[in-house]
Amino acid sequence: MAEPGVETRTRNSEITARAAASFEPVGRSVATARAFVRDTLQGWGHSDVVDDAVVLTSELVTNAVIHAGTAAEVLCLRTGEGVRVEVADRYPEREIPMQGGSRAVHPDRENGRGLLLCAALASRWGVEYTPTHKHVWFQLDLPQRAVGTRSAGPVLPVDLLPVADERVRVAVVQIDRNGAIGSWNDDAELLFGYAADQVLGKPLGDLAAWPHTPGIGTGLAEALQLSRWEGSYGVRGTDGRVVPVYASHLRVRDTRGEASTVCLLVRDYERAVLQTPTRAAAADGAGHDNRNADPFEVFIGSPAPDDLDGLLQRTVERARDMLDGDAAFLLLATDDETELEVRATTGLPSARQRFARVPVEAGTGRYGSARMPAVHEDLTAVPGAVPLLSGTGMRSVVTVPLKVEGRLTGSLGVAAESSGRYSNEEALRLQFAADRIALAVESARLGELERLRRGSLSFLVEASDLLAGTLDRDQTLALMAQMTVPTLATWCAVYTISDQSSEPYLSYVLHEDEERIDGLKALLAKIDPPDPVPTPGARVWTAPAEAAHQAALRTSMRELGLGAAHVSSGIGTTLATASAVGGETVVLPLVARNRVIGMLTLGKPSDDHFRQEILELAEDLSRRAALALDNARLYSERTAISQSLQRSLLPPGLPQVPGVEVEVIYRAAGEGNEVGGDFYDLFPIRDGAYGFAIGDVCGTGPEAAAVTGLARHALRLLAREGFGGPAVLERLNAAILDEGARSRFLTLLYGELWPQEDGSALLKVVCAGHPLPLRLRQDGSVEPAAEPQPLLGVMEDLELYEQTVTLDPGDVLLCVTDGVTERREGTRMLGDDGLTDVLTTCTGLTAGAVAARVLRAVERFAAEPASDDMAILAMRVPEPHAN
Repeated sequence: MAEPGVETRTRNSEITARAAASFEPVGRSVATARAFVRDTLQGWGHSDVVDDAVVLTSELVTNAVIHAGTAAEVLCLRTGEGVRVEVADRYPEREIPMQGGSRAVHPDRENGRGLLLCAALASRWGVEYTPTHKHVWFQLDLPQRAVGTRSAGPVLPVDLLPVADERVRVAVVQIDRNGAIGSWNDDAELLFGYAADQVLGKPLGDLAAWPHTPGIGTGLAEALQLSRWEGSYGVRGTDGRVVPVYASHLRVRDTRGEASTVCLLVRDYERAVLQTPTRAAAADGAGHDNRNADPFEVFIGSPAPDDLDGLLQRTVERARDMLDGDAAFLLLATDDETELEVRATTGLPSARQRFARVPVEAGTGRYGSARMPAVHEDLTAVPGAVPLLSGTGMRSVVTVPLKVEGRLTGSLGVAAESSGRYSNEEALRLQFAADRIALAVESARLGELERLRRGSLSFLVEASDLLAGTLDRDQTLALMAQMTVPTLATWCAVYTISDQSSEPYLSYVLHEDEERIDGLKALLAKIDPPDPVPTPGARVWTAPAEAAHQAALRTSMRELGLGAAHVSSGIGTTLATASAVGGETVVLPLVARNRVIGMLTLGKPSDDHFRQEILELAEDLSRRAALALDNARLYSERTAISQSLQRSLLPPGLPQVPGVEVEVIYRAAGEGNEVGGDFYDLFPIRDGAYGFAIGDVCGTGPEAAAVTGLARHALRLLAREGFGGPAVLERLNAAILDEGARSRFLTLLYGELWPQEDGSALLKVVCAGHPLPLRLRQDGSVEPAAEPQPLLGVMEDLELYEQTVTLDPGDVLLCVTDGVTERREGTRMLGDDGLTDVLTTCTGLTAGAVAARVLRAVERFAAEPASDDMAILAMRVPEPHAN
């Protein structure tokens, strides 16, 4: 590898010829410079170094006219020791990418790669600066040869020489102007088994097994018309087997002016006999068996890029250089072979870059399909023939298909800014190159696709876990957007539809740049939402980009008449929004349970496109997101119904009881989506008498709610009809049993309260299977205020009795459900004893303070949230106030 430095001369350094040219800073100058250097060096007879010189010149001129944006001056000098080429531009401050430094340039980047190639290919190179110019020069030394030698290779050890049979046979076949075999030598007969009289006058195509070149039915006939051709194909022998051969064709004319083609053929592994070396062999290069030569590396170069993008980019650059084009492009076919997706370009505007899609069948006829090679001598005569090149200034183009086992996998094209640049000869050359790389490209594409699918599977698994982890509608909307931005798209908008008669509503907007969210939301709010079409798959939606461009145009025109300060802020925001949504926008329907419940909208910034694999992944995500969103909606509706029903089972308010403090605390367990079985009530029965109840129905859900509602309303009705406590509960027991299979057993504490004139309160209590009420006296003692009796909803013949309790001033009656007494922490349980201990500490507290202390003790008893509903009813007779 050459190092940069000062030029040194070891042999005759006298300049024997020079040629110079200047090139304007336009794209076509690169191809013109390549042609200038090639013609100059071939005219000097230095074909050995033409390829290296053209490659280096192409990169250096590209740096000058494309990246630096200045004119380039190319100077070719011939000396006794080699060829020196200088490229000067007017951008002297550009840095030099040094190998091994901290800012080394990646070899697959176009910008800055020229100097790396100089170091790899040139004998010597360097950079010289002046105040106005930068000169990059390289020198290619010529091999030393004997007088009269046109080309020569180094002396190699015997074990490194090409392999051949003991006697090399060269078949000489001459094809006349009609394509028929005119001569057939003895070596041809020995190689293929046919005697001369068997083949003379027959077309060569009857014997040749031409390489698979999709779309070119007469590929051999066209190759025979070329002035010179080399390559591999097969010849069928008399035994039916195909003999692989390497051929060299030369088109000649005889003394009468009749044209014919002389074909020299050897066995393919002996190709070194006929093959023209593309470059002089290095003196220390390692030889290899030519029968194993890889034609793919002949075109791509070695080593080939190990990633798909690098391989495709190298391919378009080599194709452009091979045909001296101004631009080249490579498209890969989608799985259904209906569209082609742009994956690599060179020499085209950024708007023609990756992932734009064009149809495979663009029209009728041979040139309307990407499945066939096509040559367009002047695109202005057939507008729209190649949609990818519309508006690029390209006039002529040649495109060929990439096929593997008869299946279209892509399309390779080279274009030029001048008309008439390409003919069938260039199409054939490009097709041969395409055939050599098609399998490698397809293998790399399948590898990339497999990696993408593995990543997609991981992405979908994670997305499913996140979506399944919430039943909140707003959180589900946020998750949908956050999973798509920026992984799948630059921005996202979610529209929701509440019912079939409703219009889509913009529910959530997200952009990878938070400063763009407000502008994007305002823009989307001004345009009609996309139609809720249930058809699966992504469909393009152009309204946001069109609206953004129109808004930006109007704002720009309006602000141009104002001050500079106003122009900056107003135009900046609008143009930024237009740029944010100026690329491709797609809409995916959110379909759940055969109904469109919304739409997921994904967008790209200006000129960007979605690749097909990303759209397929987004479609999978939209299906999962739609089901999660609908589940969240159903959960919200169910929760609202449950909470409404739960509220209807509790009293709307508590009456004021003269001379008695009353406090109730109710805590429902769970997330509120199940109607609980705990309930309480306090209601007036008649003048001076009040009924109170606290109960717990077995289970939760609609059945428990039905029993709860039955119990609360039956208690009020029966008590106001004048029935005493036992009669009320006995009739309620019968009503519950009448429910049959829908019935649930019920624990209930029911009592009647009469405030007394002396400041006390008289209570009559019936405890049917419920935790016993506790009475707290002024002295701090606690005792049960009733005896346990059978619960309701189990036995038909139930005999209950009531017990009378008098609450003196300062006394407290505490009634709770089993959610309080059965509070657990591991194997420990609060129980009746624990509740008694808590109540003992409540002497002198108001009813509200007593209920609050009990609730706090229950919550602190265990770290985990309560798993059962809790109801606490505290009644206290206050002490008389001192005068």
